[in-house]
Parts: sequence; structure tokens; C-alpha cells
Amino acid sequence: MRMTRTSGRIQFLGLAFDPIGADDAAHIIAARARKHEPFAYVATPNVDHLVRLDRKPELRLLYADAWLNLCDSRILEVFAKASRLFLPAAPGADIVEHLFRKYIHRNDTIVVIGGSASIVAAMRSRHDLADVRWLDAPYGLKDDPAARAQCVDFIRKNPAPFVFLAVGSPQQEMIAHEAMASGGCVGIAICCGAALDFLSGETKRAPGWMRANRLEWLHRLGSEPGRLWRRYLIDGPRIFTIWRRWSATPH
Repeated sequence: MRMTRTSGRIQFLGLAFDPIGADDAAHIIAARARKHEPFAYVATPNVDHLVRLDRKPELRLLYADAWLNLCDSRILEVFAKASRLFLPAAPGADIVEHLFRKYIHRNDTIVVIGGSASIVAAMRSRHDLADVRWLDAPYGLKDDPAARAQCVDFIRKNPAPFVFLAVGSPQQEMIAHEAMASGGCVGIAICCGAALDFLSGETKRAPGWMRANRLEWLHRLGSEPGRLWRRYLIDGPRIFTIWRRWSATPH
């Protein structure tokens, strides 16, 4: 039997997570999308997000107000297990793939913010999509409220059951939060990072054995060392300190 939403949020490293795997998450998201209810969004925090939140705790509201917070990291899954918590990994790339393969139909309206024209064209072709509405997101989203407002306005003017925000973090969570707060938007947004790159085939994802052994980060580092070396080699290891500090405090 599938869960209707969550079996109860758990607190881990200062965030409230929904302990749901990728398959169940896609089912729950699709069910919400079909209802055409007021706008809500799904955040997919991973190690990078947690390290950023440790430096900028003011961003925690973006996750506190998310309809679902799903663990986008097999590394965090291990840390949670060491803390005797059940927190299954639900990678955003897996959720997005499940949605397109199992739940999104040809004539569903899809809104995509971010990515590129080639990614959107590949998505249309691969999944036989008839109604994809794409916004080539403006630059400077993180520091430019007007640029984010342009994205929110696009969501409002293009009502869709499924909205994919692919502009990186924390920009995508900021847009989602502002769309929810502004009113007039519908559907469910997934803050999906690079998931559409993988879905379109534009970027090759780590092979299954690397994912199963929690080495997807190593594949991504090898694929884009210039862009990702700092995230994985400098910032990422700070999660050990964050986890030890969290473990030492009463919960």
C-alpha cells in the first residue's frame, strides 16, 4: 500500500524531512498535481544544501514551507542511518524520471524554468510531449527579485499541473517559495536541479553500480571537475562536522 503523503516527518540536521523513497514520492506528487490545487513545491535537499544552510540559516524557511522535503542524497541516508533514523534517499533525478515515465501524459501541460532549448527539445522528443512551456530563466536569480518575479509571473500565466524548476539552488527554492506566497499559481513544482539534463540525455548520469554504492558524486566530479571540484572536495566534507555537532546535541 502506498503512502498518501508521509509517515511522519523526521528532524535531521536541522531540517524536517519526509522519509519517502523516489517511487512513492513520484506517485504522491502526481496525485497532487492532478487535483489542480493551489501551488505547492517539493524541495530536494542534499549535502550541498545542508552545508549552505549551516552558513546561511535564513534560507531554512525555503524548506520549512515546502510541501515535501525529500532526501536527495545517498550520503545523507548513511548519516541518518548512523543516527538511527530511517531516511531513504529519493534523488531528484529518479523522481523526475519516474514522473515522466509513469505519470506524465502526452497532453499534460509542463512548465520548465531553466535548462536550455536543446534540453527542452530532447524532452519533447523522448517523451512525446505536446505542451511544454519553457522560460529561459534570466541571469542573477539569487540576487535579483525582479528576475525571480519574472519566473513567478511565467508560472502564473501558464497554469500547469507539473512545474520543473531547474535553475540550481537556492534560486529554485526561492522562486518556488515566492510563487507560493504570491498566490494565483497552481500545480506542483519540483526543485530538480540538473535532473532535466539527465532526463534529456544531454548529461550522462552515473552508471547504476556507482549510484548503488553512493559514488554518484564521484562520477559528477569526474564529468565536470572545473565546476564541481569545490562543492565536492572543499564544501561537501563539512557535512561531517555538521553531523557530529548535531549528534552531540539533545533531540
